[in-house]
Amino acid sequence: MELSLLIKTIVGLLVVLGVLIFLVFLPNKIKNTKKVPPEKKPIKPSVKTDLDSLRYIIRNRMSSSRQLSEALDLIIKHHGSIPKKLGIRVNPQFDGYMEVLVTLCRHPNATKDIVIKFDRELVGLNPNYKQEINDAITKGLNSRL
Repeated sequence: MELSLLIKTIVGLLVVLGVLIFLVFLPNKIKNTKKVPPEKKPIKPSVKTDLDSLRYIIRNRMSSSRQLSEALDLIIKHHGSIPKKLGIRVNPQFDGYMEVLVTLCRHPNATKDIVIKFDRELVGLNPNYKQEINDAITKGLNSRL
């Protein structure tokens, strides 16, 4: 009697195991049949994100307002943090950012919205350079033709 009970228990557990395995693999088959093929996104030409390439876009007098805005967004995204000041002196790498600010202010396709947005974002990321950033923008606006 003991042996038949043991065999019935093992068979019952195997049936339960079979049902569980079936339930595990059934949802995967349903999900695979309902999948919609992903839409192909147009391949956007890759833009170099190094600071020199982005400065070149800003220096180019033929760059549109959209190109300027995209380049400035990439500068904020990838190069937004200016290294800390050296005591009371600015870091020598700030000269590159100053050039961007002055060139941006002098660019014929730069709008006030683009300049103000870049100014706010750069000051937001680097509050200790606020005075120097304002001076660079003032210098650029004063030298505008």
